[in-house]
Amino acid sequence: MSTLHSIVWAPVAIEDLEEIADYVASHDGSDIATSLVERILDRIDPLSRNPRRCRIVPELRAFGIRDYRDLVVSSYRVFFRIQGRTVGIIGVLDGRRDLDQELIRRALGE
Repeated sequence: MSTLHSIVWAPVAIEDLEEIADYVASHDGSDIATSLVERILDRIDPLSRNPRRCRIVPELRAFGIRDYRDLVVSSYRVFFRIQGRTVGIIGVLDGRRDLDQELIRRALGE
């Protein structure tokens, strides 16, 4: 039996998810927003068992940064870093945006 990873959310990632929920609720209704948040959380849960199944973030790989991975849920991307037995969620962002600068800023801890 493999050891599970713990999942830890950075405060900014929680804010991202709350902003997404607020935006979707204001445009599509609270039921759709709730459903989206549940879908994102349901897709994150298996990361505790096998986080390396997700790809290395291509925007960061281009800069030689290979420590971060992402998980795509609908049009959103969940960004995380594996450190030991911890999966650190660092962001949940709309994948339709130009994310290069935001990802680099978060990866460098700025």
